[in-house]
Amino acid sequence: MNPLRIKIGQVEFHTPVFVASGTFGYGQEAADLVDLREIGAIVTKSIGITPRLGNPQPRLCETEAGLLNSIGLQNVGVQNFVAEKLPFLRAHAGAIIVNIAGRTLEEYEQVVAVLEQHESIAGYELNFSCPNVKEGGLEFSQKAGVTEYSTAAIRRLTRRLVIPKLTPNVTRVSEIAKAAEAAGADAISLINTVTGMAIDIENWRPRINTIVGGYSGPAIKPIALAKVYEAANAVSIPVIGMGGIRAWQDAVEFFLAGATAVQVGTANFIDPRTAVQVAQGIKHYLAAKKLASINDLRGKLVKAVER
Repeated sequence: MNPLRIKIGQVEFHTPVFVASGTFGYGQEAADLVDLREIGAIVTKSIGITPRLGNPQPRLCETEAGLLNSIGLQNVGVQNFVAEKLPFLRAHAGAIIVNIAGRTLEEYEQVVAVLEQHESIAGYELNFSCPNVKEGGLEFSQKAGVTEYSTAAIRRLTRRLVIPKLTPNVTRVSEIAKAAEAAGADAISLINTVTGMAIDIENWRPRINTIVGGYSGPAIKPIALAKVYEAANAVSIPVIGMGGIRAWQDAVEFFLAGATAVQVGTANFIDPRTAVQVAQGIKHYLAAKKLASINDLRGKLVKAVER
């Protein structure tokens, strides 16, 4: 028996450790360094309806404990993805989850309509941290009603996994999570990056072109854990947790907080093998704790501090 096996919706994954969108390209970039089939799922870089160059440089900078980015959803577009990227993933990866981004709900729907014509895709992660131009620039997952309406629209188009990816930049993520569940989501993933900025004190300029951007890396793990814990206690669908995971110990914290699966993000830039190493570490941990399955760990946080 594989102690790491999990199930989300009707899809089984041989390990609950995935790679996060935007940190692993389309899989090809890391294929010479790691066996993609050893990773629970490859979550692709965001795909839009048309190719996008992204934001001008500089759009990435390191900080004391993480990475600040404003890539601007650079991507090849859905038609180029299915022609040039998807065949490689089919041949070399296990589960494929396509991350989808758009400026309007209609753009999400158009991307899904194209992808539905192609096999070997396990599901769609909906990047709901994109600004919604019809809602005055608010992110899709900053209002429960918009999250529910948008998720329901995608749910009607597919029988594949529908996984809204939620922003942490809200007061109560539990309300957004419940809206996604009510709309028929198979799971939710969180957190996306935290809003942040950095300043060059020598020339008094921002260190990225857009001034503010998305902050990721080890510094956001406590925030991510709190949001995952809140969401997992609000919904009955699986929660996929991410934010600052560098080692198996980090991942175990997310499972104890209620996550069904986790995603490794920024750590992939340091070592593309991190997801595989994390999975191996979890397996050894389960054996040491005499637990038969990762499911025996999920949500088992003891809600009292030992004195």
